[in-house]
Amino acid sequence: MSQFTFLQAEFPTIYESAKKAVDAVNPDPRTACFYARRTLELTVNWLYKYDNSLELPYQDSLSALIHEPTFKNLVGEAIFNKARVIIKLGNSAVHSARPISVNDAINAVRELFHVTYWLAHIYGRNKPNAGLTFSFDALPKTAPVPKQTIEQLQKLETQLRDRDEKLSTLLADKNALDEELKQVRAELAAVKKASTTQPDTHDYSEAQTRDIFIQYSGQFLSSQSTIRQD
Repeated sequence: MSQFTFLQAEFPTIYESAKKAVDAVNPDPRTACFYARRTLELTVNWLYKYDNSLELPYQDSLSALIHEPTFKNLVGEAIFNKARVIIKLGNSAVHSARPISVNDAINAVRELFHVTYWLAHIYGRNKPNAGLTFSFDALPKTAPVPKQTIEQLQKLETQLRDRDEKLSTLLADKNALDEELKQVRAELAAVKKASTTQPDTHDYSEAQTRDIFIQYSGQFLSSQSTIRQD
C-alpha cells in the first residue's frame, strides 16, 4: 500500500504521480525527485484550477505559480518552503549532472507527503488521519521500470508538459468558465471553508524543512560555482 493512498479516491492523478516518486526512491533517486516535482506541479495546477481565490501570475511556470502572493497566502510558509525544496531537487535531477542520492529522494518525497497531506486536509471531503506520518521503512526496495537517464527524464518532462492543461488558457477569462467547473469550484470553496475552521494538528516538520532548504541551497550554489570555474 502506498503512503499516498489518502489521495487515491479524490485526487487520482496526483496519487498516481506520487506513487511513481515513492516507487523510485531507493532504486532510482533521480527519477524519484523528477516525479516529486511533477506531482507538486500537478498539485499546484489543481489548486489554480479549482480554488477561485488564486490569481494567475504573469506566466504559469511552476516557480511563478508558487511565488504568486495569493498562493503563498493560501498555503502558508510551511507548505511554500516545502514546495521550494521539491522544485530545487526536481530541477537538479533533470537539469544537472550532480549525483542524486537516496537521501535526496527521501527528502523530496517526504516534503511532497506533507504538501499533499495539506491538499487532502483542506479540499478532501474525506480527511486524512492527522496522525499519518511518512515512513522510510515502507519505501519499496525495487522499481517496476528501468532506471531513467537525465536525457530520458528531460524528454519525459517535455512530453508531460505538452499534455498538461494550460492554465493561462483555461483561466484567461473567469467569466467564461464552463458551468461544471464553476459548480466544482463552489463545492470545493464550501469544503475549504469548513476545513479551515478546524485545527490542523498534523506535524509538518517546519524546522526540518528550513534546515533542508538551507543545506540544498548551499550545495547548489557550490555546484554552480564549480561549473563556472571549469
